[in-house]
Amino acid sequence: MYFAAQPQGVPGPYALHDGLRRVGIWFNLLSVAAAVVVILHLQESDAAAHRELHAELRDALASRRFELFYQPQLDASGRVSGAEALLRWNHPAHGLVGPGGFMQAAEETGFVLPLGQWVLGEACAQLRRWQDDPVLRGLRLSVNVSALQLRQPDFVPQVLDCLRQNGVDGRLLTLELTESVLMEDMEATVAKMQALQAAGVGLSLDDFGTGYSSLSYLHQMPFTELKIDRAFVAGIVGDTQASSITRNLLRLGHDLGVDVIAEGVETVEQYELLLGQGCRLFQGYLFGRPTDLATFEERVAGRAA
Repeated sequence: MYFAAQPQGVPGPYALHDGLRRVGIWFNLLSVAAAVVVILHLQESDAAAHRELHAELRDALASRRFELFYQPQLDASGRVSGAEALLRWNHPAHGLVGPGGFMQAAEETGFVLPLGQWVLGEACAQLRRWQDDPVLRGLRLSVNVSALQLRQPDFVPQVLDCLRQNGVDGRLLTLELTESVLMEDMEATVAKMQALQAAGVGLSLDDFGTGYSSLSYLHQMPFTELKIDRAFVAGIVGDTQASSITRNLLRLGHDLGVDVIAEGVETVEQYELLLGQGCRLFQGYLFGRPTDLATFEERVAGRAA
């Protein structure tokens, strides 16, 4: 580009013949045009893949290829007190696909709205079925809620209607929200949370401790539970800083009068250290990986026996 753009008639050690200069200019123009074509092709390929994935998701929902898996949550006595409902896609070619494989596309296309409504409906229906079982009765179920869901003007009526139609006590349902979900339109968000709390629905702040604004906004929001992020739990053994963070988060939850659950507990050492710090609710591979409904219910029945 330097040689082709060098002004004509200016002498220099690298001065080019005018004919060669014109060739260079055309080469530069062709290079730019080729680059634009490649970029447009890549963008169109990405868009096409995005549309294809969206179509697959719509088809999967219509064909009931989505399924809820359940990861147990235990109290300090070792009793299963509830579970977190985690979405899985039974893909015909790829098998079970976790949210990481499709949730971003679902959010970007707005498909997360019907998908989230389906998850809520399945969770409430499952809570209702558990009420007929003397062993499973009283289990709480946590469901993740996206920012797009929460911003819906009729989100609260959706939740309350789902509970009412299934005859479920709102105190058995917990909605998990991340801090990023809460940053937009604080006044409207707080109003929705208060309406849900009034109906007994639990509100959990997921990944607590990882955001920058948790403490400044926490006192405004009617949370009933804080979830200590797995990043802190992973380093709690042998890392005094991580241990200090979990201790302070537990103390903060106690001072606020809300439950604190540690997620990502994978070893006995982590569990015992958290227990010693005053933690009374736990979730992680140490107590069970996310499993299908039948396996989860067998585990609960086995612990209750």
